[in-house]
Amino acid sequence: MLNSKTQTKGQLPKLTSMQLFLMTFGYAGVQVAFSVQTGNMGRIFQTLGTDPTKLGFFFILPPLAGMITQPLIGLFSDKTWLPKLGRRIPYLIGGCLVSIIVLLLLPNTGSFGFGYGSMTALWFGAVTVLFMDLSANVSMQPFKMIIPDMVSEQQTDKAWTLQNMWGSLGGVIAFIFPFVLTVFGISNTAARGVVPDSVKISFYVAAAILLLSTIFTVINVKEYDPETLAYYHGITVNNDKRDSLVDILKHAPKVFWTLGIVEFFVWFGIPYMWTYSTGALSENIWRVSDPASAGYQAAGNWFGILQAVYSVVAILVGIFFQHLNKKTRKWAFFFSLIAGGIGFIVVAYGHTHMSSLLGFILIGIGWIAIISIPFTILTNALNGKHDGIYLGLFNCFICIPQIVASIASFAIFPMVGQSMAHMLAIAGVALIIGGCLIWIVQEDDSHTKKIKKGI
Repeated sequence: MLNSKTQTKGQLPKLTSMQLFLMTFGYAGVQVAFSVQTGNMGRIFQTLGTDPTKLGFFFILPPLAGMITQPLIGLFSDKTWLPKLGRRIPYLIGGCLVSIIVLLLLPNTGSFGFGYGSMTALWFGAVTVLFMDLSANVSMQPFKMIIPDMVSEQQTDKAWTLQNMWGSLGGVIAFIFPFVLTVFGISNTAARGVVPDSVKISFYVAAAILLLSTIFTVINVKEYDPETLAYYHGITVNNDKRDSLVDILKHAPKVFWTLGIVEFFVWFGIPYMWTYSTGALSENIWRVSDPASAGYQAAGNWFGILQAVYSVVAILVGIFFQHLNKKTRKWAFFFSLIAGGIGFIVVAYGHTHMSSLLGFILIGIGWIAIISIPFTILTNALNGKHDGIYLGLFNCFICIPQIVASIASFAIFPMVGQSMAHMLAIAGVALIIGGCLIWIVQEDDSHTKKIKKGI
């Protein structure tokens, strides 16, 4: 990576395609680890004997972990510099090590003899998931923060899209593994309360891929030292001054707040996809609801395939998103989220494999917009100082609606007749509202056009 002052002060160098690849590719491994968890969490906890009406409790844990962890990683890493490793990379290494341990433990929760439906089994699973999410968030955040550190405004669309294309590729690997292993004869069913071997092995493979991707990133990504970073961003290095969180928020660009409103509706419905899709598919297509049945486990595998489908679609659409600009960005977001919302509704009320496939194709179009465009808009409004904490705090706008949605599910799920399909439809409506709200956002790139001396 570039690490010398060969560029005009206040202007980040243009990176080559290879440099952007090296910077973003490792995100695939992080997403393998995260996706194998989110894609199987509902399945695992129902297999352990969780009451479907209480599933929302377990899905509070991931966003809660993110809301606490990512701002702290941003705050601490903004002040970190280890000459041999860098600013963000040390946190990637720490998150990776904890994630690997948890990936080995979580799918074995039902094998420790706690008992089907026992509080011990459920609490062990819940605590394990909490640690998984804490460590996954620690691993993810360095990849997000490296982009505003090192990528110019002209390349942020490409960088964010590339990173999320690799992330979607990681999702494909994670989602299809139980299905592929079943095809090759690995058992997809197990004793009541025990997670099938097809899921266990998927977690073990995810741990290995995460380790390899972390090693790849540590070897290939060399961050700018504090002086070079300040030079390229046109800011003054002042190691004695420590701005308070209140001051940092006071000077946040306007899009930080308006995007937060958009993100609330976008992310309100996403946990319902992770929580209720397997159950909705098993009821709509297989006509079963017993988590121990072969039909339910087949629905779990099919949900994995559908998630792989939306990830592949996200990759393909991402090829075009690399060329977005200020004039086309919001239009792309608007139409993509409308498509994604319709996709949720199609999945909710379709009763065939083909209808669910069509629905997740549409969800894939929305997904790449969700995970790339808001970050591009925000990144272009930052000035290189406190970027880590701003991105970490922005994650709260993603986590809070997930927590609200999970808590609200305790009331909403009974209100809709305990229909998992209706919960997916609610997710679709929320996504459409989020897409429409993008028009309240006025892109602000003034931070990248001026050389700032303060916050």
